[in-house]
This record gives sequence, structure tokens and C-alpha cells, in this order.
Amino acid sequence: MKTPSFFRRSELTSTLWAFRQEFLIVGVLSFLTNLLMLAPTIYMLQVFDRVLSSGSELTLVAVSLITLFLFGVMALSEWMRSRVLVRAGMQFDDQLSTRVFNASFEAYLGQSSTNPSRAFSDLIQIRQFLTGNGIFALFDAPWAPIYIAVTFFLHPWLGVLSLVFAVVQAALAWFGHRHTVAPAEDANAAVTDSTNYLQSKLRNSEVLESMGMVGNLLGRWDQKYQIALAKNASTLSLTHRVTAVSKFIRYTQQSLSLGAGALLVIDGQLSPGAMIAANVLMGRALAPIDQLVGTWRGFVTTRSAFDRLEKLLTEFPERDPALSRVAPTGEVTLRGVVANALGRTTPILKGISFAVPAGTVVAVLGPSGSGKSTLARVIVGIWPDVTGDVLLDGLPISGWNRMDLGPHIGYLPQDVELFEGSIAENIARLGDVDPTKVIEAARSAGLHEMILRFPKGYDTPIGEAGGLLSGGQRQRIGLARAIYGNPALIVLDEPNANLDDAGETALLRTVAELKAKGKTVLLITHRPGAIAVADRLMILRDGEIVANGPRDAVIAALRSTTASVETPTSAVQPA
Repeated sequence: MKTPSFFRRSELTSTLWAFRQEFLIVGVLSFLTNLLMLAPTIYMLQVFDRVLSSGSELTLVAVSLITLFLFGVMALSEWMRSRVLVRAGMQFDDQLSTRVFNASFEAYLGQSSTNPSRAFSDLIQIRQFLTGNGIFALFDAPWAPIYIAVTFFLHPWLGVLSLVFAVVQAALAWFGHRHTVAPAEDANAAVTDSTNYLQSKLRNSEVLESMGMVGNLLGRWDQKYQIALAKNASTLSLTHRVTAVSKFIRYTQQSLSLGAGALLVIDGQLSPGAMIAANVLMGRALAPIDQLVGTWRGFVTTRSAFDRLEKLLTEFPERDPALSRVAPTGEVTLRGVVANALGRTTPILKGISFAVPAGTVVAVLGPSGSGKSTLARVIVGIWPDVTGDVLLDGLPISGWNRMDLGPHIGYLPQDVELFEGSIAENIARLGDVDPTKVIEAARSAGLHEMILRFPKGYDTPIGEAGGLLSGGQRQRIGLARAIYGNPALIVLDEPNANLDDAGETALLRTVAELKAKGKTVLLITHRPGAIAVADRLMILRDGEIVANGPRDAVIAALRSTTASVETPTSAVQPA
């Protein structure tokens, strides 16, 4: 029998629920701590009403020692509940950190509407709230009625006074909730928007500087930043007003309770010790409420972080780790594939269907915007919005465990992204460096001699994103990374865009070697030399296949349909 949807917990809620035992322990320790908070009140009653009247030093020493012992137990309880929460917070972070990383990565890959850049900040925000003063205020708040009840025992009028102030403080907390939640969320969203805008543009700092665009960028960013500042200032102003009123109420309560107690002492209805004790009890009763008001902004921020993280984890559920299959041979099949993109009304790929046997080299041609790069991403399973069947060895590529599938796929995108580290580490895909495999991949890419000319050879650091290398060097290292470990399927998107003649010769030799090894290669290119090593030729135009088949047959068909003699690449516009 399935659990009704309204009883099901989200992944994030279930993770928190797993720490219910820790929260129960904290609740018990909070009970003990708050119970011992009555010790100062009892001590004052004993000193003022018994010790001073009897003048017994022995009684004073005994009462003081007992109270000191209770204070020690209270401090130990406070320390233990803090320690339990800190350890629970670390375990909570440890359980979710890998999961959040994977979900954030998939969100970046899938161009999600969520903002994955804030995922770890949200996780830290939740952890810090769970281990901070805000959570203690929630555990201490239920004790406010108990303290008020004890005040009633001392004198009914003092109990009524403490109850009135508690209601006023609770109303203030409710007012703060109603009027600060939405503005705080808007302010946080505005700050995030301005920050993300600036960070995304600074990635192109060289273009901005070379063409004098920094001033224009500053103006656009400043508009967003000023909006964020205005919203943040408005939210802080309201929060500070609520806090100021809360302080006024607290100080007023302390003075009025003491004055009311003094009046009752003058009338003979209350002892001096009970007057002081009542004042302390009122302060303790209102302290959790006052603390809730003070930490309300943190609670609002944490709730927003919780909602964002919950949405991210729900949108990108954890993949089944049991999805492990036999190593693929490289057979690729597409059936009625349609690829869409956010903000685009028409599909990029329109009902693409073809089959590529294992061990085949396919050259893909077509004009700019025809969908070649999208097709490459679809084949390796990284395009987010795809309908139809994308099969690898007859099985949906989405059904593979990506960690298992990754070593069997090589991919070289148009924009080669390298990572901070050494040349060897980048070729080895940031995994454990196998020198034999690294050198084999580098030799296959015609890169070995060039690497040896670097100061530290394969251990040469390449800088952030390969900034210390030329475009051609980055592309050739990216090619070596793509063929590292002899994957069964290699997809190369314009691999010769930044190569010189020597580099292109090495590329053609690499493709020929892969063909000899029985690897499946999809080569997106516009240079005639690359077409010469292909078994099959595929031509895309406007997201559709206009020609597909054996290379020579496609070339012959193109020649027969043109009015004049053309080369294979002049039959289509350069990509």
C-alpha cells in the first residue's frame, strides 16, 4: 500500500527526521537546563526570607553550595546540548554534501530554473541555524508558560503582569513574521541576482577590458546593486524597528515588574525575596520570546534556504547506484529525437533518427545553427530537454550510471574547458594518474613531444581553466583527455578549430588509430581533410538530417544534385 502524497516526506525533511533522536536528547537537556533555571529564584527566596531573618551562616553556606552544584549541572547540560547539536549539524552536512554537489552539477548541466550556485550556501545556512541560538530559543520557548505559572504562585498580580508582557512580545514576533518574511526574501533574491550578474560577466574580463566595456558593465550592474541595496535597507530598517520595540518592552517589563513587586511589599502582600524572584522569573519567561524576535531574520533566511534546497533535491533526484551495465561497444541509435531549449519556441533538433554501428567513424557537417553541437550533447547524454530514444548499445543512455559510463565515453566540446592542476591530471580526467595511459593518450593525440618541452613535462601546472596554454594546446590536451583510457564512443565537436597544420595532421592520425581499434567516432567538422577518414557522412540543416549514408555515396548524391561541380564541403556552408 502506497503512502499518501501528503504524508510523504521530502528528501531534505527525511534527512532532518533521521536526527530525531538527537533532537530528543537536546529536548531532554533543555528540560533539565530550564528546570535548573529556577535555582536562582529559589536561592533568592532562601537568602532574603530565611537566611537574613535567621542570621544563620551555616544555612547560607549550605544553600550556596547546593545552588553552586545546580549551576554546575546546568552548565554541563548547556554544554552537552550544544555539543549534540554541533555533531548533528556536521553529520547532517556530511550526509547531504555529496548529494547537493550532484544535484547542483545536474542543475548546471540541465540549465535548471533553480539557482545551483547557492546550494552549498543554503546547506551551510541550515546547518548553522541548527547549531545556533535560534534552535535553542525554540526549545526554551515552551518553558515560558511554566515560568509565568510560578510567578502566579508568588502573587496573582505579578503573574497577570508577566502574562500581559508575554502576549505583547508574542504579538510583536507575529508582526515581525507577517511583515519581514516577504521583504527579506525579495532582498536576498535581489542580492543574489546582482552577484550572479557580475560574476557571469567577469568571466569575460579580457573582452570587457580590450573593448572598453567595463564602464557599461558597471552601469548595468550598479542598477541591479542599487535595487538590492534599497530592498535590503528597507528590510533591515523594519527588522531594527521590531528589535528596538522588543528592547523597549523588555526593559519596561524589568522596571515595572520590580515596581509592582515593591508596591506589593509595601502593602505587606509580598516578601522582598519573592519580589526579586518574581522579577527574575519574568525575565526568564520573556527571554525565549525576545530571543525568537532577535533571531527571526536568521529563521526567515534559513526557511528560504530550506525551500530552495528542497526544490533542487526534488527536481534532481538521486540516481539509482545499482544501474551498472556491461561495458558498451559504442553502437549509437537515435529514434525520433527532438531537442528543445529554454526560451526557444522551435526545437533545435527535429525528429532525428539514425543508427551508427560500433567501430564506425561518422563526419557530421552542416551550416552554423543547424544543431550539430546539440546533436553531440544529445549523443553523450548531457542535453537536458530531449524527447525520443537515445540508445547506446540498444539501451537508453539516461539509464546508465554516469560514473560507470564516463570512462567509456570521450567528449571534446567546441569550448574546451580544462581544470586547475597539471597536464597529466587533466588528461587523466582529474582521477588517479596512470602514467602509462596518460602517455598513451598524449601520443595518440600527437602531444607527447610538445609536453616534454614544458618546464615540468606532464607535471606542468596549466593554471585556472588552462589559462597558461594557447588555444591549440588546450584543444589538443582536451583531445588527449577524450581518448584517455580507450573509450568505446568518442564525440569530437570541431576538434581542429584551433589547430595548425601539424595539429590537424595529428588529429587525422588519431582518428585513424581510433578507427583501427574499432572505436565509434562522431566527428563534427567543416574541413575536407577530416572527411577523408570518415566511413559515413551526415549533413544537418535546420535541425534535420538532409543526407546520411556511406561517405562516397553521400558525396556522389551531393554532386548529382548541384548544377556545378562542388567539393563535399562546398555543398554546405562552413560551420
